[in-house]
Amino acid sequence: MENISGEMKISSQGIKNISEFKKRIEKTSSLKITDLLDAIFGGTVDLDASDIHIEPGAENSKIRLRIDGVLQDVTEINKETYQSVLSRIKLLAKIKMNVSDRSQDGRFSLLFSSGQKTESPIEVRVSSLPAENGETLVLRILNPKNLIGLKELGLRNDLLTLFRKEIKKPNGMIIVTGPTGSGKTTTLYAFLKEVQNPGIKIITIEDPIEYHLPGISQTQVKGKEYDFASGLKSIMRQDPDVILVGEIRDLETVDIALQASLTGHLVFTTLHTNDAAGTIARLISLGAKPANIGPAINLAVAQRLVRKICPKCGTKRAPSPAELQRIKEGLKTTPKNIKIPQIKGCAYCNGIGYKGRMGIFEAFLIDDEMEKFILTSPSISALREKAIKGGMITMKEDGLMKVLEGITTLEEVERVAGEE
Repeated sequence: MENISGEMKISSQGIKNISEFKKRIEKTSSLKITDLLDAIFGGTVDLDASDIHIEPGAENSKIRLRIDGVLQDVTEINKETYQSVLSRIKLLAKIKMNVSDRSQDGRFSLLFSSGQKTESPIEVRVSSLPAENGETLVLRILNPKNLIGLKELGLRNDLLTLFRKEIKKPNGMIIVTGPTGSGKTTTLYAFLKEVQNPGIKIITIEDPIEYHLPGISQTQVKGKEYDFASGLKSIMRQDPDVILVGEIRDLETVDIALQASLTGHLVFTTLHTNDAAGTIARLISLGAKPANIGPAINLAVAQRLVRKICPKCGTKRAPSPAELQRIKEGLKTTPKNIKIPQIKGCAYCNGIGYKGRMGIFEAFLIDDEMEKFILTSPSISALREKAIKGGMITMKEDGLMKVLEGITTLEEVERVAGEE
């Protein structure tokens, strides 16, 4: 049952795959709307989906889930049921019921219980968008159980050691880059969990706050009156040891963040770039001075998420000559008689062949030599070449190593990291 506080109690449906989820929704779609929403949200959490998409058509509305980064069709509901779902979600998310001709955003919480135990609240971010046959809804599920530590990110041992060393430094900036949905926020929160202790003050400015961490002061961007730049200025007056800036978007934020890292603060932040080398060019394009970038930044990281082979049905096979050639071209050294994962598909992985995701990474340190190189305002390709000469293993190489370890497939790495 939901209430006016923007919360809804839901329960585990015991759903193990999409087929079961479809049957449960079809079974409850003719019952009370509260029963249907309990089935939708409970099943979504059971399947560990990150998004629910409700897309109205001429006759029926389609329900889809994003699982491990890929959308999967679930079922359809009729117009009357869709209108009831839309109204109830709008009410929960506290967005205007009578507005359907423009986009709206809201949020609410799910109180999820499995058996006798109620888990931590799960935040749901709601986006409504006017479409031809009604309003399209996307609901992003932010489950705190997905907050993981550094060890669970999928880091190689050398990167795990490097990251731990750098995040324990008293000052400087660590920038994590990648497109939307590449796991940047998860990595930043893993950093915070690793450094958090009663002896330091940590403050964040986010847009929005995605997960709530106890013992950390978290603030949220609120229009022009409290944006990243003004929020960061306010945070500096609170004398924090560690600052998390959700995203760097403009010159003012860049300058304040760089200054903070140069004056005794450790700053974690993100940028939208394609690779680690693009970090420097992006900061320069925003207007930051190369003379300030080098001394301020400790580490530039880029990442993507790859799907892991299903542990229940995945098999291994010898690569074809073409696949072997692609692996050899991507890696400096390749073992003999290698086997690579082969997807199959079963009920456990919804017939996809993959279950769960992990990161592939590349990172380079800004040492004295790299700092001098940055002063020349190098191109992305030149900086990338310099970083590789300095020992950086690229995301593509990291992914291919995980293929040889039997964790993911060659196709998945090439889909996510491209072909170099």
